[in-house]
Amino acid sequence: MAEEVIGKKGVQEWTVTKELLASSMKSGTVDVFATPYMIALMEYTAMTLVQPLLPEGITTVGTLVDIRHLSPTPAGARVRAEAEIIEADDRRYRFRVSAWDEAGLIGEGFHERCTVKKARFEEKAAARKA
Repeated sequence: MAEEVIGKKGVQEWTVTKELLASSMKSGTVDVFATPYMIALMEYTAMTLVQPLLPEGITTVGTLVDIRHLSPTPAGARVRAEAEIIEADDRRYRFRVSAWDEAGLIGEGFHERCTVKKARFEEKAAARKA
């Protein structure tokens, strides 16, 4: 299956609301699209791209982000993220990701996700609380 998915692409779009600003999330003091939310949109795009390819009970978790935020985006703008699968093996997917607003490229980089058994992963997380 790995070779079959290389080159597969996905796209997601968000509108930059007040809640998604750096000043609202406390990741900065400026009223622009927050870097953590840009990365979250990229991760979401990658996750929604690969999830339909997986068997029931299996999902992916983010394991690596290598992202550069290149340009600021104001509140009210539409932001589009794109993800492309560039590598895949039995458990790991590597994506080229980018984000754009109406004026052009705002961020780019790479993201990796690994497959997990959803129920077991959640049980493992819950055990850390005990």
